[in-house]
Amino acid sequence: MSITSKLLLFLFFFFNAATAADLPGVWELLVPDAGIASMHTAFLPDGSLIQTGGDLDGFKKIRKFTPCEPGLFCDWEELQDLELYQGRWYATNQILPDGSIIIIGGKTANSVEFFPPRTEIGAANFPFLSEVEDNQMDNLYPYVHLLPNGEVFIFANNKAVLYDYNTNIVTKTYPILEGGPRNYPSAGSSVMLALTGDYSSATVVVCGGAEYGAYLQRTTDSPAHGSCGRIEATRPDPVWEMEDMPFGRIMGDMVMLPTGDVLIINGAQAGTQGFELASEPCLYPVLYRPDQPLGLRFMTLNPGTVPRMYHSTANLLPDGRILIAGSNPHYFYKFNAEFPTELRIEAFSPEYLSADKANIRPSLVELPERVGYGEVFEAGVTVELPVVGIVEVNFASAPFATHSFSQGQRVVKLLVETPAVDGGGRYKIKCTAPPNGKVAPPGYYMVFAVNQGVPSVAKWVQLVA
Repeated sequence: MSITSKLLLFLFFFFNAATAADLPGVWELLVPDAGIASMHTAFLPDGSLIQTGGDLDGFKKIRKFTPCEPGLFCDWEELQDLELYQGRWYATNQILPDGSIIIIGGKTANSVEFFPPRTEIGAANFPFLSEVEDNQMDNLYPYVHLLPNGEVFIFANNKAVLYDYNTNIVTKTYPILEGGPRNYPSAGSSVMLALTGDYSSATVVVCGGAEYGAYLQRTTDSPAHGSCGRIEATRPDPVWEMEDMPFGRIMGDMVMLPTGDVLIINGAQAGTQGFELASEPCLYPVLYRPDQPLGLRFMTLNPGTVPRMYHSTANLLPDGRILIAGSNPHYFYKFNAEFPTELRIEAFSPEYLSADKANIRPSLVELPERVGYGEVFEAGVTVELPVVGIVEVNFASAPFATHSFSQGQRVVKLLVETPAVDGGGRYKIKCTAPPNGKVAPPGYYMVFAVNQGVPSVAKWVQLVA
């Protein structure tokens, strides 16, 4: 599959008195967008895209997009011989270690199923989703993270469980996360932090959310929550560590950066998710730095000017920028409104792309197109200034972002050795690929070299069993 095809698929500190000009980050207005749709989607190991369910006639449908070479025509195919066992709208898809997809939840669908279908299971009842459902739902688009032990962390409303999907058994129940509901329609957002070291530990962060009842009462001015919970999900006795963002935020997108930091962007400071139900757009992105001490992890960044409310998205690009698109808080397109339907797209450049860091930004000039689990391989890198210390080589998945959650989002930091200078002035970095599909499911990844916190432009690599 060509890089062009992959790119086309992929495109599918505390706040103080500083002025915007003093804050890090640069915004660019790009080209008009055609709009954003609600979907439950995942990439398969071969780079094709699978979409499951939807509304009305699409309730049980499965669709597939297979990329083709430049100059040829590719289009979605609605599968005629397969459909979901249970109709799903606002479900979550997560790729598994064997490359199959688990499909979890959806409106009135308190069950899980798989693609390709597991005929011996069909749709397996999953009582957790009904247990956490309240009278305004708050269990849609559950936050799902594949942990490196092979089990699935599932968060809905204010509760979470660890789920063994092979036996359909909940193996752990986590403490309640205080601070109100966190899933649709009270949506905050969630990420699993970068996997590092021996990959035995995984930490999940959940941030933001709406006041309970805002959706029922259709109130647009109830303040959003600003709290975040952080939990080491693989510990035998995990507890939530609480911290506060600089702003209350609903409908924020949490984007894993190639450095392992998290960008929180888009959303509103009041109301709830849904049509015509939010106000006070949150124009300030926030950088979450997980390695900093508690109380020093958040840094406010340069604000945008375009409100990005309901139906907005954010995705990491191979050049390290963040693609920002969408915002349609109306039933139909509406351009004459306080928060109009937004067809412009933007790119946000984190501080690591600032001009004063250009001389330490690495160029990734050599990398295999395909690597196997546990394979030792070399990455070739050039840098303007001499390299000091370790240059990271990090895998970043191509997730699908919708309704404030990026399904399948993942960053894995590889085991690397100290760079060695070769005869041509390049640095050779010996890397070890992820050990198995539990750490990194098979498929295409953006691979970044990261020097002193500054990432290269990524190259695409296929990780295969």
